[in-house]
This record gives sequence, C-alpha cells and structure tokens, in this order.
Amino acid sequence: MLSRNVLIVDDDNMVIDVFKKGFTKAGYTVRRATSAEEALAILDKEKYPVMLLDLKLPKMSGVELCRLIRNKYPLSILFAVTGYASQYEFGACRRAGFDDYFIKPVDLKILFRATLEAFDKVEDWHKRSRNI
Repeated sequence: MLSRNVLIVDDDNMVIDVFKKGFTKAGYTVRRATSAEEALAILDKEKYPVMLLDLKLPKMSGVELCRLIRNKYPLSILFAVTGYASQYEFGACRRAGFDDYFIKPVDLKILFRATLEAFDKVEDWHKRSRNI
C-alpha cells in the first residue's frame, strides 16, 4: 500500500492551514510548500502520489509547475486548485497535465473524495507496472 502523502502548494498560508488540518484529520500525511521552487525541492527528496497545486504562485505558475512535475513523475495525480477560474485556465490545466480542477472555496469533502480515488488509481497503476 502506498503511503498517503499529499503535497499542498499554495502561497496563501490560511488556505494551506485549512487544507492541512482537514487532510491530516482525514488520515493523510501532509507536506506544504508556498512556492513552485519549494515544491520542486521537496519532490527531489520525497515522493508524493497526490498533489494540490494553486495556479497563482509567485515566480512560477501552477501550470508551469504541473508540466515539470508531470514530466518527472508521470504516475502522480495533480489537482489544480484556484480562486481565479476561467475557461482558458481550465484548458491550459488539462494541456499541462492536471487530472482535475477545483475552484476555491472548495468543499473539503469533495477534495477528500477525489484524493481517495486518486490514491486508489495510483496504487492500481503501481500494481500493474510491477506485472509488466
């Protein structure tokens, strides 16, 4: 069974605190990053099967971060979380490799359900890859 590690990348500490409390209470191990650069440094050392990325980050956008992560960790599940929804961003998110897109404020129960399904999917992919 995969460890239930979730990386949350958002430059708003209040959002991170709410997500971290909720995910921790739901049984996940949560790591936080407030920038794309910090997230990439964390990913160089630790594995996170599921990640929630804000789209509006300082210096590097969440879309750019998603592209980098998707290339390096193709089996990870990446969720876009944004307070600035637009159809253009949704299309850019899909092209970058996001698996789903959530608009703030988002009901944590919806994120928990999506995260549980994501872990099931990643675990299934890992099982299949061992059988090849």
